[in-house]
This record gives sequence, C-alpha cells and structure tokens, in this order.
Amino acid sequence: MSWPLNPPSDCSVAPGARWSALAERVLAGHRLTAAEGLAVVRAPDEELLELLAAAYRIRFHWFGNQVHLNFLINAKSGLCGEDCAYCSQSRVSRAEIRRYPILDPDEILAGAQAAAESGAATYCLVLSGRSPTDHDLELLERVVPCIKNRFPLKICTSLGLISLAQAERLKACGVDRVNHNLNTSRRFYPSICSTHTYQERLDTLRAVRAAGLEICSGGIVGMGEDDTDVVDLALQLAELQVEAIPINFLLPIPGTPLAGTSRLNPRYCLKVLALMRLANARAEIRIAAGRERHLGWLQPLGLYAANSIFVGGYLTTPGQPPEEDYRMIDQMGFQPVPPPPPGRQPIQIHPAPPVLKPGR
Repeated sequence: MSWPLNPPSDCSVAPGARWSALAERVLAGHRLTAAEGLAVVRAPDEELLELLAAAYRIRFHWFGNQVHLNFLINAKSGLCGEDCAYCSQSRVSRAEIRRYPILDPDEILAGAQAAAESGAATYCLVLSGRSPTDHDLELLERVVPCIKNRFPLKICTSLGLISLAQAERLKACGVDRVNHNLNTSRRFYPSICSTHTYQERLDTLRAVRAAGLEICSGGIVGMGEDDTDVVDLALQLAELQVEAIPINFLLPIPGTPLAGTSRLNPRYCLKVLALMRLANARAEIRIAAGRERHLGWLQPLGLYAANSIFVGGYLTTPGQPPEEDYRMIDQMGFQPVPPPPPGRQPIQIHPAPPVLKPGR
C-alpha cells in the first residue's frame, strides 16, 4: 500500500510512514517527481528521522554500510577568468588564497601517494579555469598513467568546460571519471554566473558520457536558491544518470560575492541529502564542502543518505582531520572503502606555493 505524501490531518497513518512507502516505490523503480521532491525538502522537522530511515533503506540496498573515500588535490589554483559568485578562485574573488599554475608531475604523484596512504579509493585532480589548456592535458596524459601504475586509485578530473575530443583524450590516458558540477537549476544559474551558461555545463556532461567516462556532477546548496531549484537539480542529475553526486553546502568565503550569505541549518541539509538519495537511488552521494560547518553535530546522520565523503580537505578550505572521519565512520557502524592500510595513519598533503593577492 502507498500513502499520499501529504495525508489529511485526521489520517491514521503514523507520522513519517509515507517516507517508508516512498522508499519502497523508489526501490521498485519509481522515479521521484517534482512534487515528491518538494515534499522531502519541506518535510516537518519531526519527521526527519523517518525521512532519513527511508533514504537509508535505499542507500543500504545499493551500497550496504560502505563509505567511499575521496581525496582531492587542487592541482591548479586561482587564475580563473570566470565570475562564479561562490568561488574563491574566480576573477571577481578577492579572497586571499594560493594561486599557482598546474603543479608539476612529482607534486601530483605525491598527492596520489597521500591519497593512497589516507585510504582513499578515488584521487580527484582539480584544475581551475574555464577549460583545460593543451599543456594541462599533455601533463595529465603523462602523469595519470604513472598514478594508475603505482597506486590502486580511481582517477577523477575536474577541468571546467571540455569538448568531446578533450574527454576522449582523458579516457585514453586512464581517467575514470570527470567532475563537472551543474551547481544549481537552469533557472537560478544566471544568478551565480554570467561568463558561461548552464547549457554549456550540460554539454560538457554529455561530452563526458559520449567519451565513455563516468560522470560526477552535483551542486552547491545555500546560495540563495529556492527549494524548487534544489529539486530541479536533483531531478536533472537523475535524468543524466550520473554515477557520483557531490553535495556542497555553501561556505561563504570572505572576498567572494556570496560572503556573508548564510541560510542553512543542519536539518535542512539532511533533507537535501535525503532528496538526492531518493531521486538518485544508485548514485554515489558524496557529502562535500561545508559538511563540518553546516551539519555540525548532526554530521554523522548524513551518512544514512550519503555513502561517500572527501578526506583531507577541499579546494581552498580545510576539512576536519582524516582521523576524525575514520572515527565517525567507525562509530556509525559503517566501513570505509577501501579499509585504512594496517598500521598506517591517514595523512593529508597541501602543496604550498606562495599566497598571491588578487590581481597579481
């Protein structure tokens, strides 16, 4: 039996029972509708635990209690001509961050070693900028095979807008997955960026798929969007059948246009994670930047919907120590994938080029 998402007030259905029924329908192949998605993110706080339980049923069905670990390196920082309002590396940012061209192969290999020693399964190489240059691609074509030969790591690259020909080069050199976040809905996108379009981002994802690569694409919550924008993002990712979905909760970095923006609470963040799981049952849902700040003490509950996290920090902001991540995973009764190497303490690496002021 299935219950309506908004039963009448005199209905005898126990509070939250409709979430269990919705999970059953999703497991049977149902695709979440926009109305159902809105009901999820607008669910009463008193039904949050039932909502997470429904998301966990789906998560457990496809992933058990495993938590996929990802390690990210900012291989090319700042120096970007785009005007994305959330980003500390954009041309409109005045944030004091490290700005440097692409790291040399030895530094990228050192990052891969740190990823392996941290117990990560995926090594994410991120380059700032609108699109990769030929030099960037040539360096990746040299270094990615070396990484794959030395370490048991899956390689994900995040390079901005790319063409089919560029995606094919990445596939040929051993890249497994390409990240390119849609970030928000088509409607809201012009509010956060004017130097490229939402459609260009979609075109990049379709090029990635055409090249035979896995797609990693997610979003940022808390930029001023409406609930409908968050739902539209979840449903668009479902239509694309992406393999991985990183969900960032806005860190309003000083010096960026969105500095001072803060409209999130941990309960809403958990509802967003539940939405993503209900809309994308088989995808790797990753809690990304902002989890420490915006989920706070409720951070472990996010793992009932999500099955992936970053360890060792983000692009220009630190995360919590990897040891705390392992402790959190263990205390929740989950298992990291892969398990941490016996006798090895997880470490993190941060390339340390000089900090340059904006405009230099």
